[in-house]
Amino acid sequence: MVTAAIPFPQIDPVLIHLGPFAIRWYAIAYIAGLLIGWWLVLVMLRQKSLWRNPPFNGTPPATEDQIGDFVVWATLGVILGGRLGWVIFYGIFLCSASPQGDFCHGLPMGFLTNPLRIVAAWEGGMSFHGAAIGVVLSIWLFCRSRKLSFVAIGDLVCLVEPVGQFFGRLANFVNGELWGKPTDVPWAMVFPRAPDRLPRHPSQLYEAALEGILLFVVLQICLRVFRLHERPGLISAVFLIGYGLIRFFLEFFREPDTPFLGWFSMGQALSVGLLVGGGYLAWFVLNRPKPA
Repeated sequence: MVTAAIPFPQIDPVLIHLGPFAIRWYAIAYIAGLLIGWWLVLVMLRQKSLWRNPPFNGTPPATEDQIGDFVVWATLGVILGGRLGWVIFYGIFLCSASPQGDFCHGLPMGFLTNPLRIVAAWEGGMSFHGAAIGVVLSIWLFCRSRKLSFVAIGDLVCLVEPVGQFFGRLANFVNGELWGKPTDVPWAMVFPRAPDRLPRHPSQLYEAALEGILLFVVLQICLRVFRLHERPGLISAVFLIGYGLIRFFLEFFREPDTPFLGWFSMGQALSVGLLVGGGYLAWFVLNRPKPA
């Protein structure tokens, strides 16, 4: 093992202190992802050429005002789903399988003895897969209340979700958390919070690049070149499959929170679920008559 070739940048996780309150880069990442995603959806809605063909026939799947209202629903879905997903997938399932995990600290029984830990997101613990479920529920409830197409709005959300992934993984890097496995690659880093002080993969940056930038580009190509949005649901299927494959692959470079099933991590197990769901959705969409 070699000494890290690149020093870990010492960036304060807190952007600014306001008396007893602190504004953290992690919170800014969530806000940036939501606002930029909102703006990108509005840009797409204004591009008439995207909606000229069936099944839209010149009418986008939602108005700008409706998308503005949906942002509130999506924000609640991300926060509530992300936290509850972490509690269920990691605090309960993973800590039950591997109670020796550093982050468990008596979980899952700790949720019974101190229920405040269920909502204590400020102590760390948000799950992408839980946030995804929360957003899906928010899309379903919103579309049901506004009589909009669930799959078409889902496609719009999936097209911009990688933006949130990009900023979120950069925030993980700034926090020095979710680091990678020990390695001797020239770009390895020693993360200050890692107890063994070994050079490790900067896996947060890998995820920002692949889950964020690459997946965003792929989805935009699917939209603008192959026009997959004209088969509502197909963009969502590509997103689920793409994210599932990328996350499954990157788990080999990321230090797991705690062992799950040998080399098979909880992140990989949840990603298999995304792959299955995305594959079924693609099969279902492609086997339906093309909208006219």
